[in-house]
Amino acid sequence: MEEGDEIRGPRGIQSIEVGGQLLRALAHHGRPMALKDLAREAGMPPAKAHPYLVSFGKLGLIEQEPGSGRYGLGPLALQLGLISLQQYDPVRLATPLIEELALQTGHTVSIAVWGNRGPTIVRVAEAPIPVHVTMRHGTVMSVRGTASGWLFAAYHDAGAVMPLMDGERDAAFEAQLGEVRRHRMARAIELTLPGISALAAPVFDGTGAMVLSITAIGPSATFDASWDGPLAQALQRTADQLSRRLGWQPARPQ
Repeated sequence: MEEGDEIRGPRGIQSIEVGGQLLRALAHHGRPMALKDLAREAGMPPAKAHPYLVSFGKLGLIEQEPGSGRYGLGPLALQLGLISLQQYDPVRLATPLIEELALQTGHTVSIAVWGNRGPTIVRVAEAPIPVHVTMRHGTVMSVRGTASGWLFAAYHDAGAVMPLMDGERDAAFEAQLGEVRRHRMARAIELTLPGISALAAPVFDGTGAMVLSITAIGPSATFDASWDGPLAQALQRTADQLSRRLGWQPARPQ
């Protein structure tokens, strides 16, 4: 350690943590901000924020617009973001999360991605007491007849979804997709198999595109399929946690 290093034990370097609030505010806001607005979002006076912004500018983490004087993320921040996205394989990141979710909820949890034949299961975390249904690696899920399929129909590119649908997108199906979008979750109660229910939540990347679904499935007798129940909340937390790691940000309230 060199003389003058500002080490604060296990809590790290406090000044970096304080200045990092400015970067957080910029990332959360999503567009360049004036100094006073940026400082307010970061919880500090403009006079305190300005020296941090000068240093971040020298590093390339932020840059100032010549005309307006507003601050935005700089080239180094963009490079770090791109490298981070290249390192993040959504399925790899999701695998330990669904294993934890299966233990936590007591239900089987799977990951599905969009394949050339539709939603395809690529990972399965078995419940402590497995459900004996056809849910294994490589299984292709029906677009119209499964919770995962409804998610992809609601959020995936329509040009890719339509050729794989069994039938037209009629009024009833569109109403079903509207419910999916309202809850940001899909629910299937004894739809395909008697006595079996499922809940599925979407995972998005930094562009807002849906990259995979996380689905919990279990016996209807012990499966809480309510929209706001503990199972739905745990599933949504896991999906949102993964989405944020992939760069997704929830829509800001108007």
